Amino acid sequence: MPDPIAFGTWKLPPDDETARVILAACQAGYRRFDTAYAYTNEPFVGDGLKQSGIAREQLFISGKLWNSKRQFAAAQKACRKSLKNLQIEFFDQFLLHWPASPAVHTNWRDITAEAWRALEKLKEDGVVRTIGVCNFKVHHLEALMDMAQIAPEINQIELHPGWLPQKEIDFCNKHGIQIEAWSPLGNGLLLNNPELQQIAQAHSKTPAQVCLRWCMQHNVIPITKTTHPDHMKSNLKIDDFCLTNTEMQCIDAMPVCAFSGLDPDTITQFG
Repeated sequence: MPDPIAFGTWKLPPDDETARVILAACQAGYRRFDTAYAYTNEPFVGDGLKQSGIAREQLFISGKLWNSKRQFAAAQKACRKSLKNLQIEFFDQFLLHWPASPAVHTNWRDITAEAWRALEKLKEDGVVRTIGVCNFKVHHLEALMDMAQIAPEINQIELHPGWLPQKEIDFCNKHGIQIEAWSPLGNGLLLNNPELQQIAQAHSKTPAQVCLRWCMQHNVIPITKTTHPDHMKSNLKIDDFCLTNTEMQCIDAMPVCAFSGLDPDTITQFG
Protein backbone atom coordinates (compact mmCIF):
# COMPACT_ATOMS: atom_id res chain seq x y z
CA MET A 1 0.00 0.00 0.00
CA PRO A 2 1.44 3.42 -0.95
CA ASP A 3 1.93 6.10 1.65
CA PRO A 4 -1.36 7.28 3.16
CA ILE A 5 -0.63 10.94 2.35
CA ALA A 6 0.44 12.40 -0.98
CA PHE A 7 2.29 15.64 -1.61
CA GLY A 8 0.59 17.80 -4.23
CA THR A 9 2.27 20.01 -6.82
CA TRP A 10 -0.65 22.17 -7.99
CA LYS A 11 0.21 25.90 -8.13
CA LEU A 12 3.91 25.29 -7.54
CA PRO A 13 5.71 27.60 -9.98
CA PRO A 14 7.49 26.40 -13.12
CA ASP A 15 10.94 27.27 -11.80
CA ASP A 16 13.70 26.12 -9.46
CA GLU A 17 11.63 27.04 -6.40
CA THR A 18 9.49 23.97 -7.10
CA ALA A 19 12.59 21.77 -7.16
CA ARG A 20 13.52 23.12 -3.73
CA VAL A 21 10.01 22.50 -2.38
CA ILE A 22 9.97 18.92 -3.68
CA LEU A 23 13.41 18.25 -2.23
CA ALA A 24 12.23 19.59 1.14
CA ALA A 25 9.13 17.38 0.95
CA CYS A 26 11.30 14.34 0.30
CA GLN A 27 13.49 15.25 3.25
CA ALA A 28 10.39 15.65 5.42
CA GLY A 29 9.37 12.08 4.60
CA TYR A 30 6.97 12.24 1.65
CA ARG A 31 7.27 9.49 -0.92
CA ARG A 32 3.96 9.80 -2.79
CA PHE A 33 3.77 12.75 -5.21
CA ASP A 34 0.80 13.96 -7.25
CA THR A 35 1.66 15.72 -10.51
CA ALA A 36 -0.07 16.78 -13.72
CA TYR A 37 0.97 18.11 -17.11
CA ALA A 38 -1.52 20.97 -16.69
CA TYR A 39 0.41 22.26 -13.67
CA THR A 40 3.28 23.24 -16.07
CA ASN A 41 5.95 22.36 -13.50
CA GLU A 42 6.78 18.71 -14.26
CA PRO A 43 10.47 19.32 -15.18
CA PHE A 44 11.08 21.06 -11.86
CA VAL A 45 9.23 18.41 -9.88
CA GLY A 46 11.49 15.89 -11.62
CA ASP A 47 14.57 17.92 -10.68
CA GLY A 48 13.56 17.94 -7.01
CA LEU A 49 12.93 14.20 -6.95
CA LYS A 50 16.27 13.55 -8.64
CA GLN A 51 18.13 15.83 -6.22
CA SER A 52 16.65 13.90 -3.29
CA GLY A 53 18.66 10.81 -4.19
CA ILE A 54 15.73 8.59 -3.20
CA ALA A 55 15.59 5.36 -5.19
CA ARG A 56 12.81 5.28 -7.78
CA GLU A 57 11.27 2.14 -6.28
CA GLN A 58 10.72 4.02 -3.01
CA LEU A 59 8.64 6.71 -4.73
CA PHE A 60 5.01 6.63 -5.88
CA ILE A 61 4.49 9.16 -8.66
CA SER A 62 1.09 10.01 -10.10
CA GLY A 63 0.51 11.91 -13.35
CA LYS A 64 -2.56 13.12 -15.24
CA LEU A 65 -3.69 13.34 -18.85
CA TRP A 66 -4.94 16.82 -19.75
CA ASN A 67 -8.23 17.30 -21.53
CA SER A 68 -6.80 18.49 -24.85
CA LYS A 69 -4.95 15.17 -25.23
CA ARG A 70 -7.85 12.73 -24.97
CA GLN A 71 -7.41 11.28 -28.47
CA PHE A 72 -5.79 7.83 -28.41
CA ALA A 73 -2.49 8.71 -30.11
CA ALA A 74 -2.25 12.13 -28.42
CA ALA A 75 -2.76 10.53 -25.00
CA GLN A 76 0.04 8.03 -25.62
CA LYS A 77 2.39 10.82 -26.64
CA ALA A 78 1.37 13.09 -23.75
CA CYS A 79 2.05 10.42 -21.14
CA ARG A 80 5.52 9.77 -22.50
CA LYS A 81 6.24 13.51 -22.64
CA SER A 82 5.30 13.82 -18.96
CA LEU A 83 7.59 10.92 -18.11
CA LYS A 84 10.44 12.66 -19.92
CA ASN A 85 9.70 15.92 -18.09
CA LEU A 86 9.81 14.11 -14.76
CA GLN A 87 12.94 12.12 -15.70
CA ILE A 88 11.30 8.78 -14.91
CA GLU A 89 10.53 5.68 -16.96
CA PHE A 90 7.05 4.85 -15.68
CA PHE A 91 4.16 6.26 -13.66
CA ASP A 92 2.98 4.39 -10.61
CA GLN A 93 -0.39 5.92 -11.36
CA PHE A 94 -1.81 7.81 -14.34
CA LEU A 95 -5.22 9.47 -14.32
CA LEU A 96 -7.71 11.18 -16.61
CA HIS A 97 -7.69 14.73 -15.23
CA TRP A 98 -11.39 15.39 -15.96
CA PRO A 99 -14.25 13.56 -17.63
CA ALA A 100 -15.35 15.16 -20.88
CA SER A 101 -17.92 17.72 -19.78
CA PRO A 102 -21.57 17.13 -20.76
CA ALA A 103 -21.89 20.91 -20.79
CA VAL A 104 -19.49 21.04 -23.74
CA HIS A 105 -19.74 17.67 -25.50
CA THR A 106 -22.88 15.76 -26.41
CA ASN A 107 -20.62 12.73 -27.04
CA TRP A 108 -18.81 13.04 -23.73
CA ARG A 109 -19.04 9.30 -23.11
CA ASP A 110 -17.22 8.50 -26.35
CA ILE A 111 -14.51 11.08 -25.71
CA THR A 112 -13.81 9.75 -22.23
CA ALA A 113 -13.90 6.16 -23.54
CA GLU A 114 -11.21 6.88 -26.15
CA ALA A 115 -8.94 8.45 -23.56
CA TRP A 116 -9.49 5.47 -21.27
CA ARG A 117 -8.54 3.01 -23.99
CA ALA A 118 -5.27 4.93 -24.31
CA LEU A 119 -4.62 4.51 -20.58
CA GLU A 120 -5.39 0.81 -20.78
CA LYS A 121 -2.79 0.49 -23.58
CA LEU A 122 -0.24 2.43 -21.54
CA LYS A 123 -0.76 0.00 -18.69
CA GLU A 124 -0.52 -2.97 -21.03
CA ASP A 125 2.79 -1.59 -22.32
CA GLY A 126 4.15 -1.15 -18.78
CA VAL A 127 4.39 2.62 -19.08
CA VAL A 128 1.99 3.04 -16.16
CA ARG A 129 1.24 0.63 -13.34
CA THR A 130 -2.23 1.69 -12.24
CA ILE A 131 -4.82 3.81 -14.03
CA GLY A 132 -7.65 5.91 -12.74
CA VAL A 133 -9.63 9.11 -13.00
CA CYS A 134 -10.14 12.49 -11.39
CA ASN A 135 -13.34 14.40 -10.73
CA PHE A 136 -15.63 11.58 -11.88
CA LYS A 137 -19.14 11.49 -10.43
CA VAL A 138 -21.10 8.25 -10.24
CA HIS A 139 -22.65 8.51 -13.71
CA HIS A 140 -19.23 9.25 -15.24
CA LEU A 141 -17.85 6.13 -13.55
CA GLU A 142 -20.79 4.00 -14.65
CA ALA A 143 -20.42 5.11 -18.27
CA LEU A 144 -16.70 4.41 -18.19
CA MET A 145 -17.04 1.01 -16.54
CA ASP A 146 -19.61 -0.08 -19.13
CA MET A 147 -16.91 -0.01 -21.80
CA ALA A 148 -13.67 -0.48 -19.85
CA GLN A 149 -11.52 -3.57 -20.08
CA ILE A 150 -9.76 -2.44 -16.90
CA ALA A 151 -11.84 -0.79 -14.19
CA PRO A 152 -10.50 2.48 -12.73
CA GLU A 153 -8.45 1.88 -9.62
CA ILE A 154 -8.43 5.47 -8.33
CA ASN A 155 -10.88 8.37 -8.31
CA GLN A 156 -9.31 11.65 -7.22
CA ILE A 157 -12.02 14.10 -6.18
CA GLU A 158 -12.52 17.22 -4.14
CA LEU A 159 -13.21 16.04 -0.60
CA HIS A 160 -12.84 17.83 2.73
CA PRO A 161 -14.85 18.79 5.79
CA GLY A 162 -17.76 20.76 4.41
CA TRP A 163 -17.72 18.79 1.16
CA LEU A 164 -18.36 15.06 1.58
CA PRO A 165 -19.56 13.54 -1.75
CA GLN A 166 -21.22 10.51 -0.18
CA LYS A 167 -22.61 9.05 -3.43
CA GLU A 168 -19.14 8.89 -4.94
CA ILE A 169 -17.69 7.47 -1.73
CA ASP A 170 -20.29 4.72 -1.53
CA PHE A 171 -19.92 3.82 -5.23
CA CYS A 172 -16.12 3.72 -5.08
CA ASN A 173 -16.11 1.65 -1.89
CA LYS A 174 -18.56 -0.81 -3.45
CA HIS A 175 -16.40 -1.24 -6.55
CA GLY A 176 -12.99 -1.25 -4.89
CA ILE A 177 -11.93 2.14 -6.26
CA GLN A 178 -9.52 4.00 -3.99
CA ILE A 179 -10.47 7.63 -3.35
CA GLU A 180 -7.88 10.39 -3.22
CA ALA A 181 -8.85 13.82 -1.90
CA TRP A 182 -7.69 17.00 -3.50
CA SER A 183 -7.98 20.16 -1.41
CA PRO A 184 -8.41 18.19 1.86
CA LEU A 185 -7.90 21.45 3.78
CA GLY A 186 -10.47 23.31 1.69
CA ASN A 187 -7.68 25.33 0.05
CA GLY A 188 -6.72 26.49 3.54
CA LEU A 189 -10.17 27.94 4.25
CA LEU A 190 -10.90 25.32 6.93
CA LEU A 191 -7.96 26.13 9.18
CA ASN A 192 -9.95 28.79 11.06
CA ASN A 193 -13.15 26.76 11.33
CA PRO A 194 -14.32 26.84 14.98
CA GLU A 195 -15.52 23.21 15.04
CA LEU A 196 -12.27 21.91 13.64
CA GLN A 197 -10.27 24.13 15.97
CA GLN A 198 -12.16 22.76 18.98
CA ILE A 199 -11.59 19.16 17.93
CA ALA A 200 -7.92 19.91 17.24
CA GLN A 201 -7.47 21.38 20.72
CA ALA A 202 -8.94 18.25 22.28
CA HIS A 203 -6.18 16.19 20.67
CA SER A 204 -3.38 18.79 20.91
CA LYS A 205 -3.29 18.85 17.13
CA THR A 206 -3.80 21.42 14.40
CA PRO A 207 -6.97 21.81 12.31
CA ALA A 208 -4.94 20.68 9.29
CA GLN A 209 -4.00 17.46 11.08
CA VAL A 210 -7.65 16.90 11.99
CA CYS A 211 -8.73 17.30 8.34
CA LEU A 212 -6.08 14.85 7.16
CA ARG A 213 -6.89 12.34 9.89
CA TRP A 214 -10.59 12.61 9.02
CA CYS A 215 -9.74 11.70 5.43
CA MET A 216 -7.71 8.71 6.53
CA GLN A 217 -10.49 7.42 8.77
CA HIS A 218 -12.75 7.55 5.71
CA ASN A 219 -10.17 5.38 3.89
CA VAL A 220 -9.31 8.34 1.67
CA ILE A 221 -5.76 9.34 0.67
CA PRO A 222 -5.38 13.12 1.14
CA ILE A 223 -3.19 15.18 -1.16
CA THR A 224 -1.70 18.00 0.84
CA LYS A 225 0.61 20.79 -0.26
CA THR A 226 2.64 23.41 1.54
CA THR A 227 5.88 25.22 0.87
CA HIS A 228 6.77 25.43 4.59
CA PRO A 229 9.04 22.61 5.89
CA ASP A 230 7.49 22.73 9.37
CA HIS A 231 4.00 22.27 7.94
CA MET A 232 5.27 19.46 5.71
CA LYS A 233 6.44 17.59 8.79
CA SER A 234 3.34 18.43 10.83
CA ASN A 235 0.99 17.15 8.13
CA LEU A 236 2.65 13.75 8.30
CA LYS A 237 2.17 13.42 12.06
CA ILE A 238 -1.37 12.06 12.11
CA ASP A 239 -0.82 8.44 13.06
CA ASP A 240 -0.67 9.05 16.81
CA PHE A 241 -4.32 9.98 17.37
CA CYS A 242 -7.80 8.94 16.28
CA LEU A 243 -10.97 10.95 15.94
CA THR A 244 -13.86 9.56 17.97
CA ASN A 245 -17.06 8.41 16.29
CA THR A 246 -18.76 11.51 17.66
CA GLU A 247 -16.06 13.76 16.22
CA MET A 248 -16.22 12.01 12.84
CA GLN A 249 -20.00 12.43 12.76
CA CYS A 250 -19.69 16.10 13.73
CA ILE A 251 -17.26 16.76 10.89
CA ASP A 252 -19.33 14.72 8.44
CA ALA A 253 -22.37 16.85 9.26
CA MET A 254 -20.67 20.20 8.68
CA PRO A 255 -22.63 22.39 6.26
CA VAL A 256 -21.21 23.02 2.81
CA CYS A 257 -18.14 25.22 3.03
CA ALA A 258 -14.82 25.74 1.24
CA PHE A 259 -16.21 24.08 -1.91
CA SER A 260 -14.33 25.08 -5.07
CA GLY A 261 -17.49 25.23 -7.17
CA LEU A 262 -15.93 23.02 -9.86
CA ASP A 263 -18.63 20.63 -11.06
CA PRO A 264 -17.57 18.25 -13.86
CA ASP A 265 -21.13 18.23 -15.24
CA THR A 266 -21.33 21.99 -15.73
CA ILE A 267 -17.73 23.09 -16.10
CA THR A 268 -16.98 24.65 -19.47
CA GLN A 269 -13.51 26.18 -19.17
CA PHE A 270 -11.79 22.78 -19.23
CA GLY A 271 -14.03 21.07 -21.79
